Amino acid sequence: MTQKPVQKIRCAIYTRKSSEEGLDMEFNSLDAQRESCEAYITSQKREGWLQVTDYYDDGGFSGGTLERPALKRLIEDIEAGLINCVVVYKIDRLSRSLIDFTKLVEVFDRHSVTFVSITQSFNTTTSMGRLTLNILLSFAQFEREVIGERIRDKFAASRKKGMWMGGTPPLGYDVKNRKLLINNTEANLVRHIFKQFTRIGSATLLVAELKKDGYCTKTWVTQKGKIREGRHIDKGFLYKLLHNRVYLGDAVHKGESFPGEHDAIIDQALWDKVHSIFAKNSTARANVTRAAMPMPLKGLIRCGHCDSTMTPSHTRRRGKQYRYYLCLKASKNGHRTCPVRSIAAGEAEAAVVGNLRALVRSPELVVRTWRSVNAEGTKVPEREVRDALGRLDDVWDELFPAEQSRLIHLMVETVSLKTDGLDIRFRGEGLDTVIEELRSIEHDHERKTA
Repeated sequence: MTQKPVQKIRCAIYTRKSSEEGLDMEFNSLDAQRESCEAYITSQKREGWLQVTDYYDDGGFSGGTLERPALKRLIEDIEAGLINCVVVYKIDRLSRSLIDFTKLVEVFDRHSVTFVSITQSFNTTTSMGRLTLNILLSFAQFEREVIGERIRDKFAASRKKGMWMGGTPPLGYDVKNRKLLINNTEANLVRHIFKQFTRIGSATLLVAELKKDGYCTKTWVTQKGKIREGRHIDKGFLYKLLHNRVYLGDAVHKGESFPGEHDAIIDQALWDKVHSIFAKNSTARANVTRAAMPMPLKGLIRCGHCDSTMTPSHTRRRGKQYRYYLCLKASKNGHRTCPVRSIAAGEAEAAVVGNLRALVRSPELVVRTWRSVNAEGTKVPEREVRDALGRLDDVWDELFPAEQSRLIHLMVETVSLKTDGLDIRFRGEGLDTVIEELRSIEHDHERKTA
């Protein structure tokens, strides 16, 4: 009968000594630990145990921390799959902290590495060794939970006293000696945000205004000296700011408010006014926002595959809003049913406006529009029609979005989105009204600049 080959187990010996005393001796404590471990590995040679050539010796390092160079190197080799078993003289050579010991065992388990203490009959390759390990881990878990409860109780008691318990300082305050002190410049910005929200009533529009004016979140320095730069204010930050009772002078813990040790930045009346706006119907507030940000191709753009209406939609990612036109049938029946599906709103609108600008510059359209304008006996010179259409580029950028949308509806009949591009059909009769409006805008501009 052939004997089944023994699986090789690569063993790493770890040694440690807390003090540096005696390390300069020819045969020191680390050597003694290693010699005993080598003898044990030799005794297990028939089980396939082999000692790796690297030494993992930490001389002059405490067992109360994991910040040890040889231990870190040991963990790196375990994660690289170079070690199957860790051998120590005693358990406390590896760690004197139950919590740290638990962390190390978790690393061992994750990489299927066993652990042996040769003087304490502690061997996780045996059932008794695993039982002992589970008991130790149970006590370690109990220790962690007790420590966690103490920390939570202390934190709650401190918050009830109104104390600042750390974290990112709120905009409007600086932290000094673990207390919140008002930063006058930032406090003025906080008051401005609260007051502007009561005037505008829309977080979307307020964020756009704050970004336009160059306002940013707080720039602060951590306890370790790292600088956290401020960034543009987005809706997420704005909502947190408008709901943060710290600005009323309160300290909050798990939804409960307690009088804080710091001064308030806003008064109760302004807070109540802001939150009465939040209490309004969310749909109604969203409609106000959508009205302020019109989708100019709404009602004009259709799916070129199924001739279905394409409805406006939007999504938000990382505080930024993205607008789309979606095929209505595709949104109801699934996107796989329609090869067109959707298009980015900005892309479609830019294509339509670009075609409009090119169209009004064509001589044929100028002549046709001039004849149409004068068909009922009016005497509009061809030059005025040509100049009004020719300066559409300049006038267009000065118009409000709602005015741009109305002009597009006057000049465009339909926009059909196909897999290979847009098919735009213009209104010939709508150009008469556009000419009159462009001439009126141009004359108002000339009057204001005169």
